[in-house]
Amino acid sequence: MASPLDLREVPRFEISCLACMYLLVRLLTQQIQGPKKAQRPNMPATERLYYTDSHLIEFEARVIDRTDRVSGWTAVTLDRTAFYPTGGGQPSDTGTLDGKRVLECIDGEETGILHVIQGRAPEVGTIVKGRIDWARRLDHIQQHTGQHILSQAFVTLFNAPTRSFRVLHDFCEIDVELTNPTNEAIERAVELANNVIWEDREITIRNVTGEEAGRLPLRKDSSRDGELRLIEIEGFDLTPCGGTHAYRTGEVGMIAVRTWERAKGLARIEFAAGIRALGDYRRANKTARAVASLFSAGRDDAAKLTARMLEENKDLNRRLRTLEEIAARVEAQELLVTALPNPTGDRVVMHVFDNRDGEALKHLAQALIVYPNTIALLGSRDRGAARIVFARSADAPGDMNALMRQACAIVDGRGGGKADLAQGGGKNVEKLEDALAAAKKRIDDA
Repeated sequence: MASPLDLREVPRFEISCLACMYLLVRLLTQQIQGPKKAQRPNMPATERLYYTDSHLIEFEARVIDRTDRVSGWTAVTLDRTAFYPTGGGQPSDTGTLDGKRVLECIDGEETGILHVIQGRAPEVGTIVKGRIDWARRLDHIQQHTGQHILSQAFVTLFNAPTRSFRVLHDFCEIDVELTNPTNEAIERAVELANNVIWEDREITIRNVTGEEAGRLPLRKDSSRDGELRLIEIEGFDLTPCGGTHAYRTGEVGMIAVRTWERAKGLARIEFAAGIRALGDYRRANKTARAVASLFSAGRDDAAKLTARMLEENKDLNRRLRTLEEIAARVEAQELLVTALPNPTGDRVVMHVFDNRDGEALKHLAQALIVYPNTIALLGSRDRGAARIVFARSADAPGDMNALMRQACAIVDGRGGGKADLAQGGGKNVEKLEDALAAAKKRIDDA
């Protein structure tokens, strides 16, 4: 008998995918078998305790439905739950039911919330005690409430609505319809958002009809029918949402934007709130201090010193290339002294170097073909790869591009160029000398 699956070692995205498989199996079963017998003719939807109290972490409930075991997974539906299911850009809660791990929750809407658990599922009718992982719930409260505040800040300042929201592993993303996004504009929105957080404004829940909602200044419209659940941040934001939120804005702590980019006509903004913002600061501070220590300088001087070092490095590289070109001309003369004419009277310089990059080989080849009737077949073993450059003077015969394609095939690589100059390489360094020898033979036999 196979050992049970240790779900603690299963990556989070696999848990989510396998959990979704339950819902698919359930729907397919209903299509194949038809409606169930009237054992539970009007099974009620799960009462969502988190709707009224996002800080509730312990509760009791009755099991009203249970799936069959599939691939080591089990799911139960409860008559009431404090577990938030995945939805609205927010991942689901995790926790325990009677001590068994709840790994994922799926919103079946009319049929209730599926709780995917590890281990044997309780029987239908059993009273179970649920417990939410508070650290995860608090994190999601901070991220989701933080998103409401930041999104409204963009609307207030720039009339820029948020089009999508995602809670990812280490940070969150919002896609904002922001015209001409700049660092300054985004920082203004972040400053406003943090001021709202530090003012510790009250956050309340309002349930209204669709007609009532139509008369309210909502930040965004809802596509849902019937009663709407609105999240109101005192004097700042009012929007429909089914997620878990803070009691007051101060609970969010702070918001920090990590970076932003243009994506699909929108500004995609990475941010972190609360505990995540603190974690992001710690990582960034650790990195900044490590870089500063390389310069034996203070943390805040690291960026300036790094920029200066990069500029100095560019200057040194330019000087190095100039010296390489001078050295290449001297080296070309030495190589030509030992190069004997082939049967057609052309001098073929064939040489393999160690630790020369393609640019250095090209400089040497160009220095060689300044001389008449000269063909350069150069190679290098460079950082575990074969580098090749072929070149010829204007009066020398041969198609360097054709020779390069043949040589690259030998070293398991690719390359190309023109009839007088081509370059390439490959991963089979051991065949480098064979590749050059094959090119020389083809030239001699022509």
